[in-house]
Amino acid sequence: MSLDPVAYLPYKDPDDFIREVTDLIWVDRSISFIVDNYEPDSIVHGGLGTSTTRQEVIEGSLMRISATPDRVGQAEDVIWEARGDDAFLSSHLVLSGDLHSTGVSRTIANCLYRRGRMVEEWVVRDTLAGAQHRGLDVDELARTQAFRGFTGSWNDAAPADPIAEGDSGVRPDEYRSEVETVIDMIQTVWNGRDLQKVEKYFDRDLTLLTVGDRTIIRPEGYRRALLHLLESFPGGQFEIRDIQTNYDVRYAGLRVAVLWKFVGEYNGVPNYGPLTGKPVDLIGISQFTFHKGAIVKEVRLWDDIALRAQIAGQRGDEPVQFANIY
Repeated sequence: MSLDPVAYLPYKDPDDFIREVTDLIWVDRSISFIVDNYEPDSIVHGGLGTSTTRQEVIEGSLMRISATPDRVGQAEDVIWEARGDDAFLSSHLVLSGDLHSTGVSRTIANCLYRRGRMVEEWVVRDTLAGAQHRGLDVDELARTQAFRGFTGSWNDAAPADPIAEGDSGVRPDEYRSEVETVIDMIQTVWNGRDLQKVEKYFDRDLTLLTVGDRTIIRPEGYRRALLHLLESFPGGQFEIRDIQTNYDVRYAGLRVAVLWKFVGEYNGVPNYGPLTGKPVDLIGISQFTFHKGAIVKEVRLWDDIALRAQIAGQRGDEPVQFANIY
């Protein structure tokens, strides 16, 4: 699909656009640029819920930058795909570290830009890694946050055919074989619980990067990591909300990004404190890298502190009412 330069000017392409704009705001501290970058009524879906104003993005960004002044992020991957001739959807994987070497964490922001302006965003941060690196009590931290809940498109039914259209709109039918492989894997392994089939979709020497700054290797490691998430929500299911693909040698070739929603009752293993028996609404993003038709790497992120805050709120734990959901 041909993309009009109005979608990314004054930069050379969407990849350059995303990397440079992010650096301008988060590294060079030009927080005011958000006024030029986001529509006034821009929508952001994050771990703690949905915000619907640019002003909340400005205030939230300021507080995050101030709270971690030594932290610097850089692009680890940018998976972008056209949405019509004047818009694109990017999946930006950011690797963040700081000057004191207290560990790294990752963020993935899926951003829908139309004519160079942000209109809707889906963002997940590995807040668990950040908390653990700083030696914080993750459950105590979760109880200081309030889950607002989701509004807008996130509450709509999942797209019937995510190959054709996702939450961000109609998508080009590119790299269909790899997209079908990812969808089949999610339905068979994640939702169908046929964990033996991991080896059908993944290379033997697979790598999974996931929350808590964990690196998992090999099919058996992948199975155990998935079981650890599912054991607390044993009936939970994953919805595919959006997909984008991109081929770029800078990022090791072909990658497929998937925005997913996980819904399941917290009635299994109490890894998040006392059980509630109530469903959670978890936003997550995975980025899959392919080599010779097989998945060799996945980055799978969600906001685990926000998940704990959601569960704590359902239990009636006392949260602080203000929440920076950006």
